[in-house]
Amino acid sequence: MIYRLLALNVDGTILQSNGRLHKSTRDAIEYVQQKGIYVTLVTSRSFPSAKKVAKALKIHSLLVTHLGAYISHDLRSDPVFEKRIPEDMTFQLVRFLESFPCQIRLVHEKFSLANKYKLNHNLLAKTVFTSGDPIFYSQQFTDSISDTLVNDPISLPKIEVYFEYEKDLADAQQAINGMFSEVSVSKLNEYRLDIMPEGVSKLNGLIQLGEHLGIPLKEMVAIGDSRDDIDMIEACGLGVAMGNATPEVKKAADWVTRSNNQHGVSYMVKEHFRKQQPIEFLRKMNIIKM
Repeated sequence: MIYRLLALNVDGTILQSNGRLHKSTRDAIEYVQQKGIYVTLVTSRSFPSAKKVAKALKIHSLLVTHLGAYISHDLRSDPVFEKRIPEDMTFQLVRFLESFPCQIRLVHEKFSLANKYKLNHNLLAKTVFTSGDPIFYSQQFTDSISDTLVNDPISLPKIEVYFEYEKDLADAQQAINGMFSEVSVSKLNEYRLDIMPEGVSKLNGLIQLGEHLGIPLKEMVAIGDSRDDIDMIEACGLGVAMGNATPEVKKAADWVTRSNNQHGVSYMVKEHFRKQQPIEFLRKMNIIKM
């Protein structure tokens, strides 16, 4: 099989545990791009955060961000795809979530708005927030998000919720699934929920990108490590799990590479792409048509 697109998760995949990029990862991505492979990031991060990572990797492609709800190359141009939680639904969700001890983050592509709740456990401390230069991406905090939304309603691609207690997350997830059919909920770990417009996922975002580029899923390679990567790992022509992925992610994959701290992306690239001829050469030989 000839692969024309490489889709990469960010945290736990191309980034090491310390949040840094290793030179071998940069070199591997440069190598596949020189072969004509379209490289993109598929991430739960906001667009500015993903764009900052892409810039460090010299990736100039369309990026699938906000768990697939926002696909773009640049904030100055119209997105290729976007799906948003309506203003009234955002307000209702926030009012409901404010009854729990949690931090709520409204993640817009141009800014984030969060309440000032400080978690007692260290989940946020472990989370790598590299949302870009504050000059370009405003991160605002308020005592009451719902009060702010009364005067300034927001329609946005994603809401992140960081809970103090696991039971509260389970209760909130069950209630949201029962009350709000217009959104879907993704549990990232025991304390974090991401809320998106119904139908949004990394896989559906990748499908949208593929349709825009004319590249089918069977000609894509997807690499990830978390629960929200499973669908795209299963659906793509080659699904790869990182060595640091959970057992359920590894079970869904066609191939398991090394961990993010052992440069798993560069190892996978060397194993699978070194034998593939450059895309331009394959076009000239009429092996591929596009």
